[in-house]
Amino acid sequence: MSRLVFILNGPNLNLLGKRQPEIYGSDTLADVEAACRRIAEAAELEIRFHQSNREYELIDWIHEARDCAAGIIINPAAFTHTSVALLDALNCFEGPVIEVHISNIHKREAFRHHSYVSLRADGVIAGLGVAGYPLALQHMQRLLE
Repeated sequence: MSRLVFILNGPNLNLLGKRQPEIYGSDTLADVEAACRRIAEAAELEIRFHQSNREYELIDWIHEARDCAAGIIINPAAFTHTSVALLDALNCFEGPVIEVHISNIHKREAFRHHSYVSLRADGVIAGLGVAGYPLALQHMQRLLE
């Protein structure tokens, strides 16, 4: 069985550490990736870590994951609240999906309270900062055992 997990990040997460640090913290996406790589190595998982500001690239990676990955961890960022296309792509993936949000989307503006991705996700982590990523990866390890 595959031990590959795709970790996908949506728009503006390339600015993590610079954009609204009062909401998203000072860690960069490279810091998040490094933390995930440490967890993955200890858990004997392989990861592919991607970020894009383009919806179609996230969809293409989800399609790619169908052929080779055991699970997907996704922070869809703003696409969370708008993208039926991401939901449709995730619905074609057979493995577990964990949705991650750095901020607590339920304490923010009303439009952020709804997630299309949550309709497919097997679990959601929100509001724990970047610590949500390693927690998602640890839970993914349990799901894949």
